[in-house]
Amino acid sequence: MSGLRDSGYKALVIIEDIGLFIIAISTVIAMVFEIVSMFKALNVTLADLLLLFLYLEVLAMVGIYLKSGKLPVRMPLYIAIVAVARYMILDMKNLETLRVLGLAGVVFVLAISILAIRFGHTKFPYNKDDN
Repeated sequence: MSGLRDSGYKALVIIEDIGLFIIAISTVIAMVFEIVSMFKALNVTLADLLLLFLYLEVLAMVGIYLKSGKLPVRMPLYIAIVAVARYMILDMKNLETLRVLGLAGVVFVLAISILAIRFGHTKFPYNKDDN
């Protein structure tokens, strides 16, 4: 039974790596398309830069996961904050006051979540035996 479990685990690790490779390649392709569109427009906007930053954050998250085998929960939260900021920048003229306040609340809750996670990691660190 142990051999079957080990084989299943190895298969899942391979599938995980393939999925991460697909995510990384797709992100790089999206970055290239964005850069090409900036060159065609001969214009770089803050929204373009934030989108490129989002792509870099996704690549960093994939790199961290491949290197350590663990995904820090904070990484997707950082990406979410940048995504909300990008949305607000792109639609600022069309956003109603309540929606802006709601989005600001989302960013605030995400930031508090990151602080809570950081506090938990520093105040209550994992044991070396914990996986």
